Amino acid sequence: MQTDPFGLDRFDAAILRVLSTEGRISVTELARRIGLSKSPTQARLRRLEENGVILGYRALFDPRRIGAAHVAFVEVKLSDTREAALAAFNAAVAEIPEIEQCHLIAGGFDYLLKVRTGDIKSYRRVLAERISSLPHVTATSTHVSMEAVKEGVP
Repeated sequence: MQTDPFGLDRFDAAILRVLSTEGRISVTELARRIGLSKSPTQARLRRLEENGVILGYRALFDPRRIGAAHVAFVEVKLSDTREAALAAFNAAVAEIPEIEQCHLIAGGFDYLLKVRTGDIKSYRRVLAERISSLPHVTATSTHVSMEAVKEGVP
């Protein structure tokens, strides 16, 4: 029984739901939680990985404990938004580890960046030395996060 246009049924959805919060769960425990035996759960997991639904597994860190508790969102305006300029900007952004997320935006600016650093002084340095010198950047506007009310971490 299919539940969506991508071919994911309720068992696939259950697997994804569990893995989104418990990526290190054993296949045996995953199977128990979703109500299937181990072999079909393993086969489904392998199919989800092979089809690119599951892109990978990673560890999540407490930003405060690794010196990255300061979060700023940066609106970026570019002087050129043709495909070559966007590609150059995208490639350069990928080289800056402090930029945690980068989104092309439809609106009053071109990109929205989520930047994570240790403190405001570190952020100012990243903004001045790295972000402002990205290809085609003409203006930036910073919004500093005071508190994360909800993030992608459970």
